[in-house]
Amino acid sequence: MQEEDPLFAGLKVLDVGSWIAGPVSATILADFGADVIKVEIPGSGDAYRGLATAPGTPKAEINYTWVQDARNKRSITLNLKTETGKTILRQLASDCDVYVTNHPLHMRRDLGLTYDDIKTINPRVIYASLTAYGEKGPERDREGFDLVAYWARSGLMDAVRSPGSLPAQSLPGMGDHPTAVALYAAIVTALLRRERTGKGSMVHTSLIANGVWSASCIASAVFANGDFSNYPSVAARHFTRELYETADNRFLQFTMVRSDQEITAFFDVLEATHLLQDPRFNSRRARVASGGALAHELRPLLGRHDADHWISVFNHAAVPVSLVGTLADLIQDPQLKTNNIIKTPEEDVGTQWVINHPLNIDGLPIQGVKKAPGIGEHTDEILHDLGYRDDEIENLRAEGAV
Repeated sequence: MQEEDPLFAGLKVLDVGSWIAGPVSATILADFGADVIKVEIPGSGDAYRGLATAPGTPKAEINYTWVQDARNKRSITLNLKTETGKTILRQLASDCDVYVTNHPLHMRRDLGLTYDDIKTINPRVIYASLTAYGEKGPERDREGFDLVAYWARSGLMDAVRSPGSLPAQSLPGMGDHPTAVALYAAIVTALLRRERTGKGSMVHTSLIANGVWSASCIASAVFANGDFSNYPSVAARHFTRELYETADNRFLQFTMVRSDQEITAFFDVLEATHLLQDPRFNSRRARVASGGALAHELRPLLGRHDADHWISVFNHAAVPVSLVGTLADLIQDPQLKTNNIIKTPEEDVGTQWVINHPLNIDGLPIQGVKKAPGIGEHTDEILHDLGYRDDEIENLRAEGAV
């Protein structure tokens, strides 16, 4: 039986962006076989190349964020401040299937690289636009990272904190990566439409749209005139929503303890069934009203043993318990390997495992992880494909266009 080709084999994609949310949508296309050309600034390249060495990030021998998020692409450097650089980009755009960009909208207008500009030379193109705050309105030209537009502006930053504590910061890229999946979904939807109609189109999403979408289970109450006067304080007072520290300084979570049977078993394991006779805790309503007091009674009990002990005995009693994981736990988590959440690179990239995107289609071939490109590593190769001779390429370098 002949092996199936990757779904997007032959699809030409231009990654004309920087950092994460826009470019990673192109990475997913590359994983499914697309030929992705990343356009970078001569000399410095994509600023995202520097994240893994920035202050406050874990130190490693490899550029781990670049290895993960720029895999399976080719890189060309173009100076878009020059007419020649823009001409070469337009040459590439005239023959591409997908054009991905998160350049600020005002920059695209200044460079003549808006959707209206690109579609005049390529009517079938799928032009994928990522912005911080949307394509319209007074803030359409405003720039912003996911910490600002996805996390802080959407209300997530304020909503996840415990009562009385400060709003919580996000991890780098925490909003960018799911936003990239949303942009990928828009691109694939547009490709299907083009398959059926022959029409190209512009697709777009924003960091703020994905942040509000992520918060929507609670945020939708705002638009339904919901009463927030007791939120999140009531939910946080329920004893199952508290975190409990064990003897080895790990934390346990009991959010999934819901039924009366599970609650009875929970107290039985702790040898604390007497607490259920206390008028403050003898009903579900009472336990909600006195959740803080109940948690205060439970904390020293759970602090008597380490996390492994409690997980073992609670599992034996069919009480749902979850260990609050740390990033360091991931390397030993068998679920990650079994479910292809991490995978082994196809070639030496300096690490044994790379985090996979979260899309799985059974039976569909996916590219193995190949090394992320160096700055402009494929410039000559790509220009040769466009018909440029070696001497012409040297002239382009001399004039600072590539």
